[in-house]
This record gives sequence, C-alpha cells and structure tokens, in this order.
Amino acid sequence: MKYILAIDQGTTSSRAILFDNTGKPVQIAQREVTCLFPHSGWVEADALAIWVSVMDVINEVLIKANLTIDDVATIGLTNQRETTVVWSKKTGMPVYNAIVWQSRQSADICDNFAKEKETIHQKTGLIINPYFSASKVRFILDHLENGQERAESGELLFGTIDSWIIYKLTSGKVHATDVTNASRTLLFNINDMKWDEELCKMFNIPMSMLPTVRPSAYDYGQATFLKSDVHITGVLGDQQAALFGQTCFESGESKNTYGTGCFLLVNTGDKPVFSNKGLLTTVAWQIGNKVTYALEGSVFIGGAIVQWIRDEMQLIENAADSEKIAQMSHRSRVYIVPAFTGLGTPYWDDDARGAVFGLTRGTNRSQFVRACLEAIAYQCKDVMEVMQKDAAQNISVLKVDGGATKNKYLMQFQSDILHTTIKLPKCLETTALGAAYMAGLQCGYYPNLESIKKIHEYQAIYEPQMSKKEIKELYKGWKTAIKATRMFK
Repeated sequence: MKYILAIDQGTTSSRAILFDNTGKPVQIAQREVTCLFPHSGWVEADALAIWVSVMDVINEVLIKANLTIDDVATIGLTNQRETTVVWSKKTGMPVYNAIVWQSRQSADICDNFAKEKETIHQKTGLIINPYFSASKVRFILDHLENGQERAESGELLFGTIDSWIIYKLTSGKVHATDVTNASRTLLFNINDMKWDEELCKMFNIPMSMLPTVRPSAYDYGQATFLKSDVHITGVLGDQQAALFGQTCFESGESKNTYGTGCFLLVNTGDKPVFSNKGLLTTVAWQIGNKVTYALEGSVFIGGAIVQWIRDEMQLIENAADSEKIAQMSHRSRVYIVPAFTGLGTPYWDDDARGAVFGLTRGTNRSQFVRACLEAIAYQCKDVMEVMQKDAAQNISVLKVDGGATKNKYLMQFQSDILHTTIKLPKCLETTALGAAYMAGLQCGYYPNLESIKKIHEYQAIYEPQMSKKEIKELYKGWKTAIKATRMFK
C-alpha cells in the first residue's frame, strides 16, 4: 500500500500525517513553531525555522511508520492562512521575518485604505484589515532597505506559507499558490479568479513578486528536495481544508472548527455570495475548472474561555473537567460574554470587553463553568443566524472538529441551541485529512468525490432535544447580554 503524506503547517506547530487509502491516520509527527513578539501587537516567525520544522516532521513520521518516501503516493499541503513571507529569488532565503496572520503591525497601512473598502470588498470578498496579506507585504517592503526597488527589479518573491513550502520542496523550481490562499491576500479578484492589477497598484506591490495561482487539486511539481519523484498534488488553506476534510462538497453543507476561536464555513456553490453582515466571502477550493465558494464567520474566543477558567480563574484543573462540572447543577440564567479581545462576526466590535450577567446569591461554580461553555455555542449561533440569511439556506447539519468537540455537554447544547444535527467525524485531523483527500483526488488515489464520501466515518451524532420555546427564551437572554456588553465601554 502507498500512503498520502499530509503536511499541516499551523501557527504554533508543524505536523506531518500519513493517511492510508481509507482516510485513516497511520502515523503523526509534530514540532512546535516559536512565534516572535518584537513589539506589542506584532506577531512574527522565522520562515527558515518553519521550513526546518516541516522537514523534521516529514522525516520523523516516515521513521516512526518504518517507511521511506518511496512508500508515499503523493503529498497534500495545508497551512495557516495570510501569514506572509518575502524571500530573495537569487538565494531562496527570507529577507524579513514571516509576519503571522494574527499580527496587527500593518494596521496603520490599512487605515490609509478606508475609502476603498467597498471596492476591496466587491473584488476580494474581504474587509480591509491587517489580518490579510497585502498590508503585511507593504510593511516588509517599507521596512527593508531598498525594499521597493528590489521588488520592482524582480529580486524579491512573496508567498503565503504554502508558497514558501512548495518553493523549498521543489528546490526553488516552483513559485505557486492555490486559489484558497490567494483569496486571503486582498490582492486576488475572486470574481475573475486572478491577481487584480488595480489592487496591486493600490498597495504598490509589483505583480512580479506574486506566485502563479493554481487550482487546489493540481500537480504542483516534484518534491526534489526529498530526493524523490513524489509530487505535491493538493494545496488548501487550513479552514478550507477542514471544510473539504469534512466532505462538505455540496452547497449548504457547513463545518465549525472549535479551536482557540471558532471558524464556521458554509459551502455556497459555484457563485460568490457577498455579505453585508460581517461574513467573509472566500474561495473554498477549485477542482479542474470548477470553483467552489464559501462564506466564513469567526468567533474570537472559543476554547480560549476554557483556558481562562482553568488558568486565570482556577475554577477547573484541566479542560476535561469543564464537562463534568457543568453537569453538576441545573442550568441558570447566567450569561458570560467572553469579549476579551472584542467581538467577531457579526458584530466586529473591537472595543467590547467581557461581561457577566444574571448572577444571584445562589450562583455557584458549576453554573459559571456551564455558562462559559454555553457562551461558545451562543456565539456560534450568532454566526449561523447571519450565515443562513446571507446564504439563503437553512443549515440542518453542522459537521464539527477541533479540541472542544471532546466536550459532550458543549456539543449537545450546540445542537440544541442551533436546533441542528451535529456530526463529529471519526478522524478529528480534518485539516490534514482535507489536504490528503484533495491530493489523492488529483493523483487518482481516489477516483471521485463520491468515493471519498463513502470512506468518511463519524464517531458521534448529536440531535437537538430542546423545545423551540426554550431555545427562543435562552437566546433572547443572550442577545440582551450582548447588547448590554456593547453599551458598557
């Protein structure tokens, strides 16, 4: 049997996972990646250290599985999106630290484009924000000696993390990205699916710096650095990879990743749907000539609230305790709004801060912990409400992944408050699995999407048990808490 090697390069770690032909992970290797914080609000990383970590996990996963690269049929790649690398075409070495997606260091640059926000939104589906790559490239060129001159002379190349890894794996022969990563740069027109000359001029970024844009399922070239003839045949940004890994192939199918924050994506089919309610429009993937789009919503504080009650409030000893403690007393009307860093979709209120409502003399630890878990579910309902309106679809099934899905109380309450079936897959490595599925599809390992759906399995399904009347009353209380939180500034 030959295996698919999935490389999952994330913000804090790089992982390599070997999948067999049934989509089961055979072996995994992981290395931490250090984030750098040179100034308040800045988040950077050493691009070379990222590349070294990728090579380390590839070697380790093969050694642990007692295999060689010759046992690998193809390589799939998924990555943290928006993180920006600029390197020298001559040396193949970075000329500046990678600027991580979380970094706010290019906020002042974004402020200069406030008048162009509607043009940018209609072309890219995004909002003008330092989160995305264009302002990060501009920042690097502005802070690099002769940066603009070097860029215009063709000496410098730009890429998101996928481009950087493809470039290094192919020994500098391929400078490319896929449509999903390109769609997160603020430079890519998602209507005509190409780099936009007007946007590049707006940010004063020479188009010669930009990678060639390819479909997600595509032969990106031979990984010659590995001394092998294995090819990279699937590339996706992490959230799109999770959507694909959850087999959300049809319009209206959706997934939610419960990590530090939460990312909800819904497949909107072959036409981009533009939101007026704070959702991002993005490319989900491209297979052959067929482009699939998605709407995306973000919750800033998801699993992070469990870390907060563990580390700062010391109400639990470990994350798993939250489920058990939450079930020790009856539900109260306590609401916790975890706006520690503002509120995400659909509010986009950077100035909001966390608040607690409904405390009584009888409020206890169990009710407080329970309210924290429920806050994750309420925030996801806020996103789902606007998502269903913008997509003009009723979402009856939500596929879930991420660390917080281990919490059975949270998953049942999420199903209840959404009045939606929740499906938890057997393989929780859905980001890497999505990259593996895409690579396998391109190289013929999987003949079609239907064959992937047949092997995809679920370990748990949660059905709603709460009455619509109770859902309405509870959610009304949450919306009141949100309103009060936003008034207290």
